[in-house]
Amino acid sequence: MKKLNTTDKQLLMSKFNFYRHLSSKERLYFDHRVVSFIEDKDFVGKSGLVVTDEMKLLISAHAVILTFGFRDFFICLIDKIFIYPDQFYSMYKESYHSGELNPMMKVLVISWEDFNESLELKGEHTSLGIYEFTQAIHLNSMKEGDVSSTIFTDSFKELTTMLTKDESLRQKLLNSRFFEGQVFLNQFEFLAVIMDHFIERPSEFKGQFPEVYAKTKQMLNFDFAGY
Repeated sequence: MKKLNTTDKQLLMSKFNFYRHLSSKERLYFDHRVVSFIEDKDFVGKSGLVVTDEMKLLISAHAVILTFGFRDFFICLIDKIFIYPDQFYSMYKESYHSGELNPMMKVLVISWEDFNESLELKGEHTSLGIYEFTQAIHLNSMKEGDVSSTIFTDSFKELTTMLTKDESLRQKLLNSRFFEGQVFLNQFEFLAVIMDHFIERPSEFKGQFPEVYAKTKQMLNFDFAGY
């Protein structure tokens, strides 16, 4: 079982409600997965940025939170994580971005400034880490055949079918404060915002949208305190 040092543990405690609510035994598993995830990925600083252990820890923690109910938590779709100091220009999309996933190159690209800001402003903005890793997990689950991936994809199909058939529920969701000001270009973005609210505000989200909450919990195979 791989372990984090005391400083790293304290940082996770200060930044993540999810980590604080885990039992002592669950934290041991979480720590092991974070260390394993960091060792599995190649973190590369871009535009002169020097990658620190804190950056690796905080970025990886988002991936581990979302996959904590999975058997395979490595997200094989990602081999490298590029970290820019701030927004970067995407040649593919021909515009500036805070985050981008390139599944063909197996690269996740993150703006550290925007990532850190979204981490500090939880509740006001969707977490960039949750947003990007949700899209990665979604795409990864579509190409993998393991049990966790199958549960994720099947549950997502059930969720989208439910929202397609129940227009009143869909409109209630879109008109709620959870989705205020959000413009969705595709189903990945929509799912990422749902995941963010599920992780950060489980009780409130469950109270207002129990059906959506239940499907999201099923997707992630969550059975932890607070969920």
